[in-house]
Amino acid sequence: MKNAPSCCSPTHEDHNGHDHGNKGFKFDIIFHGSIAIIALTLLAYWLGVQNHYLVHFAHTIIELFGQMWWGVAAGLVFVGIMNKIPRDYFNAILGKGDSLTGILRATVAGLLFDLCSHGILMIGAKLYERGASYGQVVTFLIASPWNSFSMTLILWALIGWKWTLLFIALSAVIAIISGMIVIALTKAGIIPDNPNTMAAPTTPIDLKSRAISDLKAVKWNTQFFKEILTGGLHEAKILIKWLLLGVIIAGMIRAFIPPEHFADWFGPTIAGLGLTLLATTLIEVCSEGSSPIAAELLNKAAAPGNAFTFLMAGVSTDYTEMMILRDVTRSWKMAFVLPIVTVPQVLLLGYLINLFGA
Repeated sequence: MKNAPSCCSPTHEDHNGHDHGNKGFKFDIIFHGSIAIIALTLLAYWLGVQNHYLVHFAHTIIELFGQMWWGVAAGLVFVGIMNKIPRDYFNAILGKGDSLTGILRATVAGLLFDLCSHGILMIGAKLYERGASYGQVVTFLIASPWNSFSMTLILWALIGWKWTLLFIALSAVIAIISGMIVIALTKAGIIPDNPNTMAAPTTPIDLKSRAISDLKAVKWNTQFFKEILTGGLHEAKILIKWLLLGVIIAGMIRAFIPPEHFADWFGPTIAGLGLTLLATTLIEVCSEGSSPIAAELLNKAAAPGNAFTFLMAGVSTDYTEMMILRDVTRSWKMAFVLPIVTVPQVLLLGYLINLFGA
C-alpha cells in the first residue's frame, strides 16, 4: 500500500505496487501438482491401501498439516491486518533499516512473535514489502521461529531452562550478527537495497496519536474482516505453494529413511554435527516438530550442540523459506545469503556447545 491515508484502506498490491486483481484460473505445476499428489495419497490411505511407504508418507502429511495449520492460519490473519497498515508505521516502528538499532528492533520483534516457522514466513515477506531492510528481514526470520513464548515453554519442559535460555540467547546473537553482515553486504553493493523502502519523514510521526485516530476511523463490520481474510489469502498463495512441496519432500524422506537410525548417527562429534546439518536441511519440520527432535539429540545422543544446530540450521537452510525469499526479492543471490551468512555461525556455536557442554 502506497501513501495509504489510514489503517483501514484495503489493498491487493504486490511489492512493486501493482494491483493483481482477479486474473482467473492459472495452472501452477507446483501448487496444483502438489495438491494432486497429497490428495491422491490421502485418498489411497483412507481407502485402506496397505503399502509401507505410502502409509509413512500419508502419516507425515497428516502430522505436518496438524503441526502447521495454526501457524499458517495465524500468519494469514496477521498479514491481512498488515495489509491495512500504512507503510510509514513500519518504518517508524522498525527504525532505520541499515543501523544496529533497526537490527535490534527486528530481533526483539522476532523473539516476541508467537508463530511457528511457516506462519512467520508470511510476516517476514510482508515486512520486506512494507520497506524493512533485507538485514532486518533476515534478523527477524532467524530470531523468530522457535523462540516464541509457547515454544519456549515446550523447550523448557523438554531440555530444562538452562539450555533453553542459552539457545535463545545464542539465536539472538546469530540474528543480530547476520543482520549486520547483510547490511554490510548491501552497503558494499553485493546485494541490492530493498526497492520498497521509503525515505524517512522530515517530521517525526506521533504514532500513538495517529494510531488512535486511524483506529477510530475503522468500520468494524463484516466487510472489514472479509478484507483481512481475502488479503491474507492473496498474500499466502506463494507460501502455501512451497509449503505443499516441502510436505511432499519431507514425506518421501521419512518414508524411506528409518528414524531410529538418527540416534546412532548424531553424536557430539564433528561427523554427528555434519549429519545433523544434513538432516535438518532435508527434513521439513515445523517448530513444534523440531523441538522434540532437538530434545532427543540433547537427552539421548548427549549432543547439545547438535540440538542447537538442528533448531537453528533448520531455519537457515529451509528450502521453503529460501524459495519464498527468492520470490519476494526476485533474487536467488538474496535467497542464498540466508544460509551462507548463518550456517557457519550455527556450526561454530554447535561445535563449541558440544565441546564445553556435552
